[in-house]
Amino acid sequence: MKEWANDQQRRQEAGVPETVRFATKPELARQMLERAMQAGVGAAWVTGDAVYGGDRKLRVWLEEQGQPFVLAVSVKEALWMPGWKQVRVDKTAAGLNPADWHRLSAGSGAKGERLYDWAWQRLGRLQITAEDQRWGHWLLVRRSIEAPQRLDYYVVFGPAQTTLTELVSVSGARWNIETCFKTAKGEFGLDHYEVRRWDAWHRFITLVLLAHAFVSAMRASEAEKRAQKVALCC
Repeated sequence: MKEWANDQQRRQEAGVPETVRFATKPELARQMLERAMQAGVGAAWVTGDAVYGGDRKLRVWLEEQGQPFVLAVSVKEALWMPGWKQVRVDKTAAGLNPADWHRLSAGSGAKGERLYDWAWQRLGRLQITAEDQRWGHWLLVRRSIEAPQRLDYYVVFGPAQTTLTELVSVSGARWNIETCFKTAKGEFGLDHYEVRRWDAWHRFITLVLLAHAFVSAMRASEAEKRAQKVALCC
């Protein structure tokens, strides 16, 4: 909370460094991405929920870095459409035709393939230079099969040759991230800290994430070994 971050007495008691200031989630995301990029850790795509997608500063910064993204946005988000008009995403989706929708899987889930109907539409952007033409901007829309009135929206920036199937796959990666956090909380105690000291919190989180990564790697290795044994038996 911003009030907590500005409370000098609490900060001193928790050992928060003077250089650390309050930051929103999109600002924290940018800081983490900047550190990763500076360390040479690249990402094919960045994805996140509407908290991040609704932050125009974050989206512009990602575009300036040449970093592709698929970010969710709220129903009230207005985007530049062809013809240079700003239109709310729900109004844009209302104009889609039946032929615009494609049934695709966003990945495997606990109950099988996560199937939805998907549509996309190119956004209005200036493409003056050859560098501009390397990139595409789209609105991606997801529709529930069981409840067609339920729509979700994503703003997309990526290579001009990007396919709809690829964008659907990227949007579905968020489930994997959420599953990782759920596992880290349920099996490794990620959310069991009391956050009394700044340094202790970092040590705890680092240890939990390291344990989670180690066990995940071991599980993947064992699964690969079992698959190889099955292949040899057959």
